[in-house]
Amino acid sequence: MDDEEVELSHEQKKEIAKWFLLNAPSGEIQFVAKDVMKLLNNDELYREAASEAFPQYNKSHMICLEMPGRAGDVVITAFNELEENEFLDPRTAQVAIVDNIKQVCTAVRPALDEELPSSYVEEYRCTIDAEIARYVGDTYPKGVCSVYCVNGKDAEEAESDFELAVVISASRLSPKNFCNGSWRSTWNIEFKSDFQTLEVRGEIQVCAHYFEEGNVQLDTKHECNDSTIMQAPEDCSVAIANIIRHHEAEYFSALEVSYSNLPDTTFKDLRRKLPVSRTLFPWHNTSQFSLTRDVVKELGIGK
Repeated sequence: MDDEEVELSHEQKKEIAKWFLLNAPSGEIQFVAKDVMKLLNNDELYREAASEAFPQYNKSHMICLEMPGRAGDVVITAFNELEENEFLDPRTAQVAIVDNIKQVCTAVRPALDEELPSSYVEEYRCTIDAEIARYVGDTYPKGVCSVYCVNGKDAEEAESDFELAVVISASRLSPKNFCNGSWRSTWNIEFKSDFQTLEVRGEIQVCAHYFEEGNVQLDTKHECNDSTIMQAPEDCSVAIANIIRHHEAEYFSALEVSYSNLPDTTFKDLRRKLPVSRTLFPWHNTSQFSLTRDVVKELGIGK
């Protein structure tokens, strides 16, 4: 006797819809949302799933939204979230009110004094922000960055500890060419007055999606640690930018080597030695195939 088909509950359907939305590749959640909406065929259920999934997705992908009135851009992260749908932009001392599902900024308001760091912390945050912005401008054609105080924002003197977070987000979205990719990194910097040191913890995440006549995805993470001595704000900003530049360049080089070895490693392992066609695959000249060529081109490998 065949097993009877079991109808999924409301909650189960919502969780499945959320999974698809949260796992959408960079820049593709709106496309996935249209398909999920059709599959659910239930507006209320879709709104429930979307209202939970989109805020998580926007923060994890660190999307950048333009604020109204050419007031600047705000990066959506967990570090600068104040209240639901409110995100601080410390560079302009404004708070952006965001529609997470539509992925737009609907309004801005001035940040309150209690939402901003002390003048002592702000001096470090501002100089680091300026130095990181120069680095990102030189390295990532469409990159954005921001620096936030995540602990000890009321510190007023050199004996106080505090923590800053640097976020860098860059993407290259080309859905018409069936290829999207993003580079996201976060760097937590702990200012420890007792030891006069700065502890730097970084996490880099690279995602790529190639979907011409197939579905190939890359999702990789890398963690690193470093440190430097505590100095004046200008000297600290240069030291921190150099640490970030070194680790990101090192990881990028490792990815470049990995891509160059794809024909001899990953792709080769995925194919039979002698296919059903009885024709050997031309491993000596894989550059003729569009996958490796287009991935290298779209992600700017080697540039």
